[in-house]
Amino acid sequence: VQLQASGGGLVQAGGSLKLSCVVSGETFSSYAMGWFRQTPGKEREFVAAISRNTGTTNYKDSVKGRFTISRDNAKNTVYLQMNNLKPEDSAVYVCAARSAMSIRVYYTSAEQYRYWGHGTLVTVSS
Repeated sequence: VQLQASGGGLVQAGGSLKLSCVVSGETFSSYAMGWFRQTPGKEREFVAAISRNTGTTNYKDSVKGRFTISRDNAKNTVYLQMNNLKPEDSAVYVCAARSAMSIRVYYTSAEQYRYWGHGTLVTVSS
């Protein structure tokens, strides 16, 4: 399984970006998906998660109301729409996947995910 994230870039504070993560293979709909972010010297932190059936999502408190995770199972893609970006959102954003038996469960811990992409850099200037 390969994950390829894209959509990062440089944006001013208050701006928006939409990240995409394409997952190879034919079993995307069986995966729960998550977005994490990492900055130098800090541990990888959870940002958002979505269940297999798109109906259940969860967010880091500091991004609630600004970020939206979604998925298109027909396109093997998970998205992260980021609005009203702040300088503290600057990081390498990484998508992750894991098989899930339940269609409603999501996962918020990095240790719970099996597959990881290489990440895309988001830089928010003040």
